[in-house]
Amino acid sequence: MSNADKFTEIANAPFPEGALPDHQQYEHPLVKRYATKEMSFVWSPAMKFTTWRKLWTSLATAEQELGIKITDEQLAEMREKLYDIDFEFAAKKESEFRHDVMGHVHAFGEVAPSAMPIIHLGATSCYVGDNTDIVQIKEALLLIKRKLVQTINILKKFAVQHRDLATLGYTHYQPAQLTTVGKRCTLWMQDLVIDLDKVEREIKDLPMRGVKGTTGTQASFLELFDGDHDKVKALNKRVTELMGFDKVIPVSGQTYTRKIDYSVLSVMSGIAQSAYKMCGDIRLLSNLKEVEEPFSKTQIGSSAMAYKRNPMRSERVCSLARYVITLPSAAANTHANQWFERTLDDSAIRRIYLPESFLAVDVILNLLSNIADGLHVWPNVVKAHVMAELPFMSTEVILMECVKKGGDRQVLHEAIRVHSMDAGAVVKGEGKPNDLMERIAADSLFAAVHGDLDRLIDPALFVGRAPEQVDEFITEEIDPILEANKDLLNIESVDDVNV
Repeated sequence: MSNADKFTEIANAPFPEGALPDHQQYEHPLVKRYATKEMSFVWSPAMKFTTWRKLWTSLATAEQELGIKITDEQLAEMREKLYDIDFEFAAKKESEFRHDVMGHVHAFGEVAPSAMPIIHLGATSCYVGDNTDIVQIKEALLLIKRKLVQTINILKKFAVQHRDLATLGYTHYQPAQLTTVGKRCTLWMQDLVIDLDKVEREIKDLPMRGVKGTTGTQASFLELFDGDHDKVKALNKRVTELMGFDKVIPVSGQTYTRKIDYSVLSVMSGIAQSAYKMCGDIRLLSNLKEVEEPFSKTQIGSSAMAYKRNPMRSERVCSLARYVITLPSAAANTHANQWFERTLDDSAIRRIYLPESFLAVDVILNLLSNIADGLHVWPNVVKAHVMAELPFMSTEVILMECVKKGGDRQVLHEAIRVHSMDAGAVVKGEGKPNDLMERIAADSLFAAVHGDLDRLIDPALFVGRAPEQVDEFITEEIDPILEANKDLLNIESVDDVNV
């Protein structure tokens, strides 16, 4: 048997029983490879199910305040056991009841037995489920806000540093009028500022579902309080306050309207769009060798081509962003397909797209900060590209100066046209540098400016108000944001970019 036959035999055989036992389950790369500890915690079972217990405890506390017979001892036991969760016991009960909430009701009652009779009193599953989703969304938004502010701060330093470094502008990815490296950075920053505004609005406007009952009518609580509408309203308000929220959704079915999820995911999509645009620009600039993202001494760009310095972090941002950008469509379909007061076809997909949108955007912002903090500009390459195109752009200035000194505008215009066409043919046809300035310098028609050509093609003359726009944008838009959020700038992230 040949070596090829031997390989084919073993390669096509069934996977050996017992081989690699710890690696036979799929691991989600978003969690295993990319997600930060901070955002992973927000969507962790520990956060989710301790929030359930906080909701049960806040409900019982408010019910006691409003006259329901619940003892201080019961509430004390609930408070004491908020973080004492036997997940195996809860799973066993869930399997028995085929109901996750009741599994955890019994797990809570197991460690807080005196409170068991009043845990979940008057509530429905969505009381803990939906309100916990809102709590997690708010915590996730606060983390995203912090990282947005920190990213904007890092980009500010880059924009200021390169405020007046002239560079080619591009429209249609063709050379256009000059801008500056710093001005281009402000375009990236402006998108993130818009995103920050939307994040802050979501945080401010995000409502609790509150205490609503099985179909949103609060019927069970009206029964609990013997028909006292004021007490039911007070209960709803008090639970919301105890959970740290200012707002409660005015009306609901069994769930809060899934339009809230769509709104939140649209904001996450917006951040992903901004990140994709910024990193797309960096990838193109990397190809031009004008700008490079951080590259460690031991980093390998390609397993085959050892010389390569691929913009892998920017590529990763674009890859993750492409996924996040698609998620609002799923949320829109979920909202549109909710029948009447509720249908359960929202459940499975929300378990996926709510956490994954935040996990991915959190990673994206970590990467943006890392890229911006180490973004390297090669000024001589930038200038070389400018000077390859600037002669064409400067012809109008040269024409005007010659006319001011007595030249014939029409004659000069025709001469410049001919010289430009010939210089363009040299660049494109022969692959040689742009020699338009040499042609003008050798033409007696332009003798009036021969001694002034270097000044007339100074890149600084062609960037318009770009440096001033950077200064004004930083002073008027960015600095007030950073001042208002200065406390967030001093918080260090738990995780760094390590892949």
